[in-house]
Amino acid sequence: MNTEELTSTIQKALDEIRPFLNSDGGDITLVEIEDGKHVKVRLEGACTSCKINQMTLKAGVETTIKKYAPQIETVVNIA
Repeated sequence: MNTEELTSTIQKALDEIRPFLNSDGGDITLVEIEDGKHVKVRLEGACTSCKINQMTLKAGVETTIKKYAPQIETVVNIA
């Protein structure tokens, strides 16, 4: 999968999780994909101060991204 396809695939994954974040006043933006294996995102809105944002990142965002793109190894939040 080339970079453009991977970016599109990850955006689809984020579009799947976005309504759940929006319902709590948050959002998410794709920042960067490194080496086709590592994804950097930015949690926004209410997600920046939420005490469980790391759980949301791992259990929600990372799981959804890996469902769409199994080659992804890590997903990290860039504050």
